[in-house]
Amino acid sequence: MQIDFKKGNGLVPVIIQNEATLQVLMLGYMNEAAFAKTQKEGRVTFFSRSKNRLWTKGESSGNYLEVKDIQLDCDQDTLLIKVQPKGPTCHTGTTSCFGEESTKGFVYQLEATISHRFENPTAESYTSKLFQKGINKVAQKVGEEAVELVIEAKDDNADLFKNEAADLLYHYLILLRAKGFSLEDIEAVLQSRRK
Repeated sequence: MQIDFKKGNGLVPVIIQNEATLQVLMLGYMNEAAFAKTQKEGRVTFFSRSKNRLWTKGESSGNYLEVKDIQLDCDQDTLLIKVQPKGPTCHTGTTSCFGEESTKGFVYQLEATISHRFENPTAESYTSKLFQKGINKVAQKVGEEAVELVIEAKDDNADLFKNEAADLLYHYLILLRAKGFSLEDIEAVLQSRRK
């Protein structure tokens, strides 16, 4: 990765994006030392223009930004870093410096939680208990929720319909994980069908 630090007098802008939800969380700046530290430690470190030093996001709050992917733009002078945030990103306590959390992308956050429950089962987790019952029980739950959604679709109660739709989506995500697939895998199939 050949980053052009010269254009911005030694600094490049860095867009921070939540890997799961794709919400833009903040904008910061890096110099070569901040970039090297970020790569080495796997946590985002900026060059703070106000403090005039390297600053690891979360060094005082504990709300670190764990690096998942780094991309360089076509002009090689701006970075996009996808992260897993360990708490609110903004110093005001909000999810993003650009406003509150968006519901867009929440399904990916839910998918990550489901995957975590699969990999780290706990006795009190409904999701973990369902995984432990095996693929047949998971598939059966998807079928039950699908039938319940169809029944509610024939009535006029919007709240019941939305709740059954949410139940179906939740159990569908569990089934995908149980089969070793992700929502992105299914999106790729749908994308391949686009004409």
